[in-house]
Amino acid sequence: MRFAIARDVALLAARVGIGVVFVAHGWQKFATWGMDGTATSFAQMGVPMPEVSAWFVATVELVGGAALVLGAAVPVFGVLLAFVMAGALVIVHAGSGIFVDQGGFELVLALGAGALVLAAVGAGRWSLDALVAPRLAQVPERTPERTPERV
Repeated sequence: MRFAIARDVALLAARVGIGVVFVAHGWQKFATWGMDGTATSFAQMGVPMPEVSAWFVATVELVGGAALVLGAAVPVFGVLLAFVMAGALVIVHAGSGIFVDQGGFELVLALGAGALVLAAVGAGRWSLDALVAPRLAQVPERTPERTPERV
């Protein structure tokens, strides 16, 4: 029981922490830079189809980040967010090393890995997924496999 509570606290903290960062980045693309500015920036970084990519990335970050915070459709949004971060890593940041202050990939790697873990393990009991679709909230506990007895 204690492990289950600790797991749910950890999942809640991870969802909220990672989700808030994604919301901030998505909001920044919409409200601070605007979609034209984001698309221009994406074009300069070599992102394919910069106008479409800007809308896709900003929407996934904003909506997906909010979904993580709320614990809604976490497996779906976790995969989408990991996909966006993988694209950012490969297309933009990989050639600059690891450190973010040098344009590196540390932030996108950490965010993408965190989102992927949440997609794999689910949102936990303290989530909208647990209320609406309990199967999305967490992966069922593994039980030892039974092997047939030999005679």
